Amino acid sequence: MWRNLLFILLLFGAVTVLSALQKPVFLLWYAELVADAEVAELWGVISHGLSLDMTMAGYFCALPLLFVLLSVWAPHRIWKSLCRWWIYLASAFVAVSFALNLGLYEYWRFPLDGSILQYLATPKEAMASVTLQMFVVQSVVAVVYFAVMVLMCSKIVDIFEPEKRTKWGRKLIQSLLLILFLGLDFLAIRGGVTTAVANVSKVYFSENIALNHAAVNPTFSFISSISSGDDLNRYDYFDAEICADNFAQIMGQSGAEPTVQLLKNQRPNIVLIIAESFGRSTIDEVVGGRNVAPGFQRLKGEGVWFENVIASSFRTDRGVLATLSGFCSQPTMSVMKYPQKASRLPSVAGALRSVGYSTSYIHGGDLNFTDMAGYLYATGFDKLVALKDLSFDAPTSKWGYADDVVSDYFIDFIEQKGAEGRPYFAVWQTLSSHEPFDVPIAEFEDKMLNSMHFADSCIAKVIGALQQSAQWDNTLVIVVADHAYLYPYGIAASAVGRHRIPMLWLGGAIKEPTVVDAYCSQSDLAATLLSQLGLDYSRFTMSRNIFAPAAEQFGYYTFNNGFGVVKSSGATIYDCTTEQTISDNPSAEDVTTGKTLLQTTYSIIKEL
Repeated sequence: MWRNLLFILLLFGAVTVLSALQKPVFLLWYAELVADAEVAELWGVISHGLSLDMTMAGYFCALPLLFVLLSVWAPHRIWKSLCRWWIYLASAFVAVSFALNLGLYEYWRFPLDGSILQYLATPKEAMASVTLQMFVVQSVVAVVYFAVMVLMCSKIVDIFEPEKRTKWGRKLIQSLLLILFLGLDFLAIRGGVTTAVANVSKVYFSENIALNHAAVNPTFSFISSISSGDDLNRYDYFDAEICADNFAQIMGQSGAEPTVQLLKNQRPNIVLIIAESFGRSTIDEVVGGRNVAPGFQRLKGEGVWFENVIASSFRTDRGVLATLSGFCSQPTMSVMKYPQKASRLPSVAGALRSVGYSTSYIHGGDLNFTDMAGYLYATGFDKLVALKDLSFDAPTSKWGYADDVVSDYFIDFIEQKGAEGRPYFAVWQTLSSHEPFDVPIAEFEDKMLNSMHFADSCIAKVIGALQQSAQWDNTLVIVVADHAYLYPYGIAASAVGRHRIPMLWLGGAIKEPTVVDAYCSQSDLAATLLSQLGLDYSRFTMSRNIFAPAAEQFGYYTFNNGFGVVKSSGATIYDCTTEQTISDNPSAEDVTTGKTLLQTTYSIIKEL
C-alpha cells in the first residue's frame, strides 16, 4: 500500500520539478529579453511559476491515481502497463509543448496557446515559416526533454505494485487514502482552495512581461486556452445599453460628409497593395546610411501620407479582414477562421461591386490558408488569383512565388483591367517579407530587413509601371501593411511600436500631396475610402471615417489578450489577463474606450 502512495507522491514531485526546469531553459534561450532582470526576479520566475507547474503535475497524475485505485479492487499488472503508456503519451505532449513554446515565442511574444491549432489545418503553409535550423533545434529539444521525462518517470513507475488479493478492511483503508489523494490532486489542478482557480495570470509578478511569460507553464497555457474555447462573453465589461452608448460616442458622426476631399472624382480605378509585415519600424530603418525601403520613402512625398496609422492586430488574416471589412481584430481568435460568420461581414469589395466595379484579389501564395479564399469570395470578390492559378518559370519559396514575378503579373493584370473600360478594384497581397525571409537578393545582412528591401522594390516597380500608363490619371493606389513586425528585436508584443504601419494613397486621382497627422486604425480605411467615393458605409459599424467632422482621433489595436488605445497625448495599453494597464500614464477614459470596442467586437461576432 505504502509503495503505491509513494509512487504517486514521487511522480507528482518529478513532474513538478521537470516543469520548473523549463523556466531556466527559457530564460537562457531569451536572455536578451531579461538581461536587466535582477537575481530575485529570475528566481521569481521559478517560484511564481510553481503553482501552474503543480497544476500540470496534478493533471499528469490524475490517471495514474485512478489506475492505482482500480488496482486495489481489480488486481492486475495491466494497471502498471497503462501507467507506463500514459507516461509516454503525456510526456510527449509536454515535451512538444515545451519545444514549440521555445521556438514560437520569438515570433509570437506570448505563451503557447490554442491559436496554433488555426494553422495546423494547413500544415504546409504553417511550416513555411519554420526554417530547417529551427525545426532541427526544436525537435532535439523535444526529444531530449521527452527522454529525460520518460526515464525519470519510468523509474518511479517501477515502485508501483498492483495489490494482491487482500481483505476488505485493507482495501477500504487503501481506497480512502487514495480518494484523499485524489482530492488533493484536484486541489492542485484547481490551483488551491481560494476562489481564484488556476489561470495564466496567477503567475504574473513582474513589470517585465517576458519574465511573466517565462513563468507560465506552456502546456497549461495551451490546455486552458482550448478548454475555455472562444468564449464570446469573456469581455463583457458593461451592461449592453451602457456599452452601446459608449460605442456611439466613440464612433462619432457615422455617415457624415468628410471635411476633406482627397479625390478628383468619385469613381477612380482602385489598386490596393497589402504589404506583408511592412511595419513602420522596418521601412523607416536606415542601415549604414541606406534606407531599407527607398522606394516607399520617395513615394511618401507624392501622395497622401497617413503618419499615425495603427495596425489592428499582429496576424495577416486579422489584418486583411480589418482592412477590407473595417472590423476590429480580436485578442485570442480570428473571425476569418469561422467562415459562416466572416462571410456576413461587410467588405469594401462588396460595396464597390454594387456600384459597378470589377473586384480581384492577387496573391502568390495559398489563399486557402486560414480560410481566406472563402472570406474573399463571400464578401464581394469576383476573381481570385493565387498560387494554384499561376505558372511561372521561377522557383517558389515556402510560401509561394516571390514578389518580383507576381508584381510583373500584377502589372499586366491591371493593364488588362484598365482596357476593359469598367472601373476596377484590384488587390495585391505581397508575401516575400515573411519568415523565413528567403528572397533572391542580398542587399542587407539582416535577412528580415533584406526581405523588406526586396518587397519595397517590387511595390515601387508596380507603382512606377502604373505612373507610365494611360490609366494613371484615373487611378487611386493605396499601400497599407497587414501588420507590423517585431522590430527593433526584443520589442514587446504589446508595444505601440509593434503596431505602427504605413498607409499611403497615390495616383492621378489624388488632388494633391498632403500629410494626415490624425491618429487612426487600420480598420478605419474602409469607412474613409467609401466616404471619399460618396458611398454608404453605415454597415461598417466599427470603421471610423478619419475625416468625419469632430471624429475622435485615436488608433486601436489588440494583442494576445490585451488592447491598446493610442492618441497624440499618449498610449494606454491594457492586459486583459491581469486586468491591469501596463503603460505609463494610462488614461481611464481610454481604458473605457478599449473595453467598449472589445466588447462590441464580440457582440457583433455573436450576432453574425
